[in-house]
Amino acid sequence: MARAIQSETVTGITGHRFFLLFLFLLATLLVYPYAEANRFGYVAFRLLGSAAILLAVYAAKLHRTALVLVLLLAIPAVYQRVRFPQPSANTFAIINMVLSFIFDVFVVVLIFRHVFSQERANSETIFGALCIYLLVGFSFASIYGMVAALQPHAFYLDPHLNPHTVPDRFDFIYYSFGTMTSLGAAGVVPVSAQARSVSILQAIIGVLYLAVLIARLMVAYRSDANR
Repeated sequence: MARAIQSETVTGITGHRFFLLFLFLLATLLVYPYAEANRFGYVAFRLLGSAAILLAVYAAKLHRTALVLVLLLAIPAVYQRVRFPQPSANTFAIINMVLSFIFDVFVVVLIFRHVFSQERANSETIFGALCIYLLVGFSFASIYGMVAALQPHAFYLDPHLNPHTVPDRFDFIYYSFGTMTSLGAAGVVPVSAQARSVSILQAIIGVLYLAVLIARLMVAYRSDANR
C-alpha cells in the first residue's frame, strides 16, 4: 500500500515537471527584488534559483552522457543566477556568462524538441512552451550582460528612475522581459548598436513565439479537448 502511494506521488511529480518548472521560474522573478532586502529573501532566492536550474535539467529528460555535460554547464548558471555579479570584462566573468548562456540554450532546445514533437497537446506541453518563453528571457539577460561587459556604456540607466548607474543582472532581466513582451523597460536604454540589434532580435522572437507557436499549441489543445 505504501509503495503504491509512493509510486502515485512520484508519477504525479514526473507528470507535471513543466508545471513545476514554470512555477519555480515565475517565483524566481517575483523573489528577485527582495533577495538583498533581508536574510529570508536572500536564502529564498538562492534556493529558488538553484531549484529552477535543477528542474530545468530534469524536465529536459537527458541521457546519461548529456546529463553529465549539462550538469557541468549548470555550475556557472547557478553562480550567475544566485549571485549579483556586476558586468565585468575579466576572463572569468566572460567565460561564466558564456557557459551560463550555453546552458540556457541547450536546455531550451531540448525542451523545445520535447514539447513540439508531441502528437497531441495537453496542459503539460503548454506549460513546457511557457517555460521556454521564460528561459529565453533569462538567456537574453545573459546576452545583455555580455554586451555590457564588453561595452561598459552599451546601456544607459536613467538616474531619475534608477537608484544606481551601473546595470546589474536584475536590470538586464527587467529589460529582457520588457523587450520580449514589447512593453518596454522604463529607465533602461540601449545605446550601442550591438545592444539595439540584440533588443530588436529579442522583440521579434517574443512576438513570433507567442503568435505562432503558443497559438498553435492552444489550437491543438482545444481540438483534442473537443474530441
